[in-house]
Amino acid sequence: MSTSQVPCPDAPLDAGLLSPVRAGTAVERATCDRAWLQAMLDAEAALARAQASLGTLPERAARAITAAADADRLDLRAVAVEARETANPVVGLVRAFTAVVAAECPDAAEYVHRGSTSQDILDTGAMLVATRALRLIRCDLARAASALATLAARHRETPMAGRTLALHAVPTTFGLKAAGWRELVLDADERLGRLADGGLPVALGGAAGTLAGYLEYARIGAGHNGVVPDAYLDELTAAFAEQTGLAVPVLPWHALRTPVADLAAALAHTAGALGKLAVDVQVLARTEIAEATEPGAAGRGASSAMPHKRNPVLATLVRSAALQVPALAAVLTQCLATEDERSAGAWHAEWQPLRECLRLVGGAASCAAELAEGLCVNPQRMRANLELTGGQIVSERASAVLAPALGKAAAKRLLSTASQQAAQSGTPLGDVLAALPEVREVLSPQELVDLLDPAHYTGAAGALVDRALRR
Repeated sequence: MSTSQVPCPDAPLDAGLLSPVRAGTAVERATCDRAWLQAMLDAEAALARAQASLGTLPERAARAITAAADADRLDLRAVAVEARETANPVVGLVRAFTAVVAAECPDAAEYVHRGSTSQDILDTGAMLVATRALRLIRCDLARAASALATLAARHRETPMAGRTLALHAVPTTFGLKAAGWRELVLDADERLGRLADGGLPVALGGAAGTLAGYLEYARIGAGHNGVVPDAYLDELTAAFAEQTGLAVPVLPWHALRTPVADLAAALAHTAGALGKLAVDVQVLARTEIAEATEPGAAGRGASSAMPHKRNPVLATLVRSAALQVPALAAVLTQCLATEDERSAGAWHAEWQPLRECLRLVGGAASCAAELAEGLCVNPQRMRANLELTGGQIVSERASAVLAPALGKAAAKRLLSTASQQAAQSGTPLGDVLAALPEVREVLSPQELVDLLDPAHYTGAAGALVDRALRR
């Protein structure tokens, strides 16, 4: 027996074993093979209803086609295997679906897929799957944004070390960090919203983008001496869009792949936005930093070898998606360069990367919502970490305060030398500065203490949080 003839088990071929970020999520169900099959059947049924609404297909046939459009009535695996012989699943779907319709209403069977082509059905189905997945993703983004807004407001004045190039820079607040995460989430949601709310179109082009088949069948079915009004094509596209809830395209887009490229870009941005949250949480959760920890759940984060560990699982899963989606999105973007009126390969290359983008972003959004809602913040640890450099974290402020008396360049040199001495000797910066005559002439001991308090040097962080939360 050749490898191509090895029997397959009845279990799902893709149970999410190697993609835990989306395993068991609502978006996984919304993008599974059955969901795609159902979306294509929904497209077939919507097309029949659209044609019937214009009088070019019997209402009874449209009702029968719609009633039969149930994915559970088709052999999903058989449709998938048959696609190997036709390079797409629609040919086998139409054959199997027509048989189901014929068994229920023989007269309606001839109206299945009337005037249509495989790409119209698959592309419309893809847009339906994407729309349904985006609804789920946006719900989780809204949850995350709401939780992050709460964190930002609660920790508006909570000081912590700002870090640049992995090192302490100047103080910031955790509220501002949370507000930044929220800003990215809202940006992502806006991008997805523009697509979900009227940006994903139906596909209606016929064999080569001229809609010739639709016109010909319309002439046959319209009566009126076989004459079809000039407005029929606009009316058919509008009716199809109304039946599916999708948008009306300007032109058939078999070879004009902007809708898919736009979707890819928005999903890649969303993955990156959530990835920023995840990476920051991973940093803050490090044992030696310990400024924030993920919400706990029974068994979550357990190590197979080390009983003491509770790994940042949610952030890890989000980050795994953030690293994959841009590469998958690049595949979708490069498919813009497609030949002729329909591609031999570029169109086919879109399907799996598109589904994986939706799956991964959906899983990441679900994890990010849970992460944001349960994030445990440790202000005491943040304050302790602010003290690690013995006041050097506010050397910028000290330099600025001394500049009017010493000159800007001289003040910076003094602080650079004092900071180096403090680091080498392990002495707090305040003690080093207090021993310098030029500093004592300008600042009293108490003024120096206040000057070097990191909590007093968070700039406009609070006001920036307020500005962000007004969005």
